Amino acid sequence: MIKRYLYLTLGFIGLGLGAVGAIVPLLPAFPFLLLAAFGFGKSSKRLEDWFKGTKLYKNNLESYVQGKGMTKKTKVKIMITVTILMSIGFVMMHKVFIGQIILAFVWLFHIVYFIFGVKTISE
Repeated sequence: MIKRYLYLTLGFIGLGLGAVGAIVPLLPAFPFLLLAAFGFGKSSKRLEDWFKGTKLYKNNLESYVQGKGMTKKTKVKIMITVTILMSIGFVMMHKVFIGQIILAFVWLFHIVYFIFGVKTISE
């Protein structure tokens, strides 16, 4: 029961941040909407069905979930945000060299994944 409420909470947090990300240029909607889909999928079939019917889901996540890929604009937006956030972490870890190395590998993995692992579709 607690697990269900945790997933439900994650779903609503993801939905809220994803909605903001759809409007604010620097904040990507995609990862938060993916979190919402996961949270709703694990907590409530009714909420999952509702979420999949929203314009927010259809415009930002549907093609990726169906295995078709992402638009170039979405991929670039995610990569820029990841780069900015990882850069902040990298600078903050200036005294932890191994942390910087790990963060650099995580960043590199994200970039390689979005360039080569996710198909690019036309808008």
